[in-house]
Amino acid sequence: MKILITGASSGLGAEFARQYATKENDLILLARRKERLSVLQAELFVHAKSVEIIEADVTLFGELQEKIKHVWDLDMIILNAGVSLGHKGGMPSIEAFKNLYDVNVLANHAILEILLPRMQAKKSGKIVFVSSLASLISMPSSKVYSSSKRALNAYAEGIRYKYAPDNIKVITLLPGFIKSELTDKNEFHMPFLLSTQKGVEIMKKAIEKNRVFYPFPLRFYLIITALKMLPNFLREKIINSLYN
Repeated sequence: MKILITGASSGLGAEFARQYATKENDLILLARRKERLSVLQAELFVHAKSVEIIEADVTLFGELQEKIKHVWDLDMIILNAGVSLGHKGGMPSIEAFKNLYDVNVLANHAILEILLPRMQAKKSGKIVFVSSLASLISMPSSKVYSSSKRALNAYAEGIRYKYAPDNIKVITLLPGFIKSELTDKNEFHMPFLLSTQKGVEIMKKAIEKNRVFYPFPLRFYLIITALKMLPNFLREKIINSLYN
C-alpha cells in the first residue's frame, strides 16, 4: 500500500509509521519538524518499501497543498495531526482557538481537497480520521479540543456518505487517553491510559476491519455513553463536581 500519514514526526503518527513500515508499504510521512522526520525516515528505511518525508506546517494551507500536489495513487490517508490546549480551563485566546481548529479540522480538508479526487478517480482508497473520545462529551477544561473533534466527526461522516459509491472507505477512530505529546501535558490521572504502541495496534486492527466509527477503550466509552444518557441536570451536577 501507499500510505500518507500526517503528524508523523512523533507520538501516534510516528508509531503508525513504525507499524506500517513493511516491505509491502510505501510511506509518505508529513509533519512540520523536519529533523524528527529525517530520523524516523532513517529508522524505517530498511523496513518499508520506501519512505518519503514532507516537511509542512499544516496550518499554512496553500503551502501544504503545493507540497502534496505530487502525491498520486494513494491507498490510504491517515489524518492524525492534532493539537490540544491542555486542561487549564479558562477562556483561550482567539489565536489559540483558531490555530487548534486550523490543525484539527481545516488542515484535513486542505489535504483532501487535493488528494480525495484522485482516490475518487481510481475508485478506491481509505481515509482514516483520528478523532477522540473527548468529542463525545465536552468537559469544561477541554471545550475547544472537544468541539474541534466533534466537528471532525461530522465532517468525516459526510465524507463517508458522499464517497461510499466510489469505493472509498472512511474510518473515524475515537481513542481515549494514549501516551503522546498531547497527553503528556495532562497533570491529572488519565483513566485507561494506553501505551503509544498498544493504542496504535488497536487502531491498526480497527482500520484493517474497516470499522467506520470506532471508540475505545470500550469501558471508557461505556462510561461516557452512560453519562450522556443521564438527564441534563444530573449530568451537569456530576461534571461540575469534578471541576469544583
